Amino acid sequence: MKRNPFPLGIGAAALALQAIPATDAAAAPRRPNVVFILLDDSGYCDFGCYGQKLIETPNIDGLASRGIRFTDFYAGAPQSAPSRCGLLTGLHNGHTQIRANDELAGRGDIDSFAAMLDDPGLEGQAPLSEGTVTLGTALREAGYRTAMVGKWGLGGPLSGSTPNSMGFDFYYGYLCQRMAQCYYPQFLYRNGSRIYLDNPPMEKGDRLKDGLDPNDPASYADFRGKIYSPDAMYSEIDGFITENAKTPFFLMWTTTIPHSAMQAPEEYVNHYVEKLGDEEASPHHKQYFPCRYPMATYAAMISYLDHQIGQLVQRLKDLGIYENTIIIVTSDNGPAQAYPHSVRFDSAHPFHSDNHYTKRTLQEGGIRMPFIVSWGSRYRGVTSGHIGHFADIMPTLCEMAGRECPQTDGISIWPLLSGRPKLQKEHEFLYWEFPAFKKERGFVAVRMGEWKGLIRGVADGGKHIELYRINEDPLEEHDLSAEHPDIVSAMWDVIRREHTPSDNPLFNTPIDLD
Repeated sequence: MKRNPFPLGIGAAALALQAIPATDAAAAPRRPNVVFILLDDSGYCDFGCYGQKLIETPNIDGLASRGIRFTDFYAGAPQSAPSRCGLLTGLHNGHTQIRANDELAGRGDIDSFAAMLDDPGLEGQAPLSEGTVTLGTALREAGYRTAMVGKWGLGGPLSGSTPNSMGFDFYYGYLCQRMAQCYYPQFLYRNGSRIYLDNPPMEKGDRLKDGLDPNDPASYADFRGKIYSPDAMYSEIDGFITENAKTPFFLMWTTTIPHSAMQAPEEYVNHYVEKLGDEEASPHHKQYFPCRYPMATYAAMISYLDHQIGQLVQRLKDLGIYENTIIIVTSDNGPAQAYPHSVRFDSAHPFHSDNHYTKRTLQEGGIRMPFIVSWGSRYRGVTSGHIGHFADIMPTLCEMAGRECPQTDGISIWPLLSGRPKLQKEHEFLYWEFPAFKKERGFVAVRMGEWKGLIRGVADGGKHIELYRINEDPLEEHDLSAEHPDIVSAMWDVIRREHTPSDNPLFNTPIDLD
């Protein structure tokens, strides 16, 4: 019998704006477990609790209705590797080791799945330095069992930068983010070893065979395999949680959903085909794989992950540890434009969802993320306007675990999460820089309270700070810099103080500080 992929859940309308109840964290039977769920390229408005009207996310919405839904929380960067680096190390883009994707192209044919199958040396991206303190390191030293399941993207299997060498006791998933662009891979990694899967070979850019009807779903059979990687990864998640139910654990679930390619279980896709109607096929996608229903498949991927999150919650309840487990749901950066799904679903609403405003930019649609924190029944549908970013996670979890925090660019939000909002400190500013030289030509951004400053075209000598009163102008359309030179000057002070050069020319944002 087929499972019901869309069980009834609590939607955004059920959110109640209530004060966070005061709690005594010391009264918990032990330090809380943490499950940090990081989506890949999901926008601010891809969940019902943030306003999505078409994609069904009852389990994520349920976490929000029982948790804290943050409205002003930001990713570490507008692209995968630098955002993950900032998250893991607690540093902003002016200080992080990795500030853009570096695929280390000089090694050979890095874009070929077949070549990487034969040569592991072609896998992976720029690595972290040996001895880097990460969230995994900090929580393991504090006595937590640590795991990451999903995408790594911060070093290949032959580098010194793998999850196991960076603080995680257990790892399962894709080490290389290029390999993660196929949901039916021929192998994944369990710790340091490849686990081969019974899936057929595929290559990005493959086309439908000549003579096949692009409007017939059966024509796309070559782009489905036997083992869907989100299923394989969730099985490992379930096993890790079950095995470690009696000890504090920290699990990072770095899912590849909903990053391209568009591949999802058939019954989920069919649900959205029925809901959304027919659509134009994508039979010859030059970057990824052909897809008969790319819009329906994008929605299906998110709903499939939502279903798995529902399974996770139920497992925690069955094990008797749900009330003592913090669940965080967010995304690494804004939606991508490989397929026009972000426009179809208005994924970054209330920010711009179209190209040049989302992933790989420091517009709000590229960096402001959904951010949900649930902790059993401690909260009752709180909406928080606290301004934060990924660098805050390291000091937050260190304070939770009772561990001294390494130097970071973050501020702990543990007072807010543990029911002591009057003790919560606020950021003076948030800072980003992003080289993005190929198309966008480099960005710098500063958030100071209600104000957002943005510099475009840094690689071409851009120095003008566009100034927006961001919550009144979420589309960043009304530049108020001429009216507030004092705020612009204060933002320049932040930029001069926070920017440090990178040794990697691909990461170096050439800001003119004169």
